[in-house]
Order: sequence, then structure tokens, then C-alpha cells
Amino acid sequence: MGSKVTVIRHPRENLKKCSLRHLHGRADFEFFKATENFLFDAGGFILLEIGAPPITPADGGKPILLLDSTWRLLPSIRAKVRGDFIPRSIPQSVRTAYPRVSKVFSDPDGLATIEALYAALKFSGSPDPTVLKGYPFAKKFIEINGWLSDIPSADFFDESESVFCD
Repeated sequence: MGSKVTVIRHPRENLKKCSLRHLHGRADFEFFKATENFLFDAGGFILLEIGAPPITPADGGKPILLLDSTWRLLPSIRAKVRGDFIPRSIPQSVRTAYPRVSKVFSDPDGLATIEALYAALKFSGSPDPTVLKGYPFAKKFIEINGWLSDIPSADFFDESESVFCD
């Protein structure tokens, strides 16, 4: 992977449901919890945000900042980001495979955080399917977006990673 990835997670985010949990321990990732007094200087980072200009190959190699939260709690994390960051979005044509269900709040038609990361890497010119290893909806995500050619082999995802995708 060509870009360093920083993740700021809301303190109430459920790690058991987190789509990024399998990336802990990778040298190219760092994770922070957005506690009460936490602030992050995102100068030079690509910050993925809905409504921003789309990410392009010109953004390749820049560090990526992900805000990991429910949509309802996202503004409280976004308020902790400072500095001269580069706002970017994922093209709206990218579809999620994550089976999002909320009986209390309506979510925008967004991607799971891991899906947004993969799409950002792909559209910036450095697709890295290894970030999807361990994500149970990875195979379906790749299939519905027509990106099967990004996968190095037919057995790249083992059965446990695609159990929900049949």
C-alpha cells in the first residue's frame, strides 16, 4: 500500500462491528480514539467526506484520514480535525455491500469505512485488496462494483471472508 492511513474512531464505536478491526497491528495504519480533549492536525492528509471533490490519481501517495463512527456521531469527530487537509469523496457510483440496518436513525447511502478506504486507494491509483482481507462482505463489495480484476487470484478470499456474500 502506498499511503499511510490514520483512523480516528468515536469512543462509542463498537469494535466488534468495526470493519477495520482486522487492520490493527499493520505498520501502515495508526488508530486514535477521539476522546473529549483529542485534536488532530490533518495538514497534508486526504480527508474522506461526503460532498467533497472526488479523489483522483493526483491524490496518490498522500496520507489518508478516516473518521470511523456512526453517521449520527460523525460531526463530533469531524470537529476534532484541524489543519490544512485535502477534502475528497468517493464517487457516488461505488456501492456498498454492508447490510446496514437502523431502526432509529436514517443513514445516508454511504460505504462501510473499509469500503471507503479500498475505494480511496483504488481511485488514487493504488488499489490494495489486502486491506479487505478479513472483511466478511469483501467479495460481494468487489463483485458489485466490477472490480474482480483487482483480486490477484480466485482463492484470495477464503470461505470465512465470504460466508455472508453468497
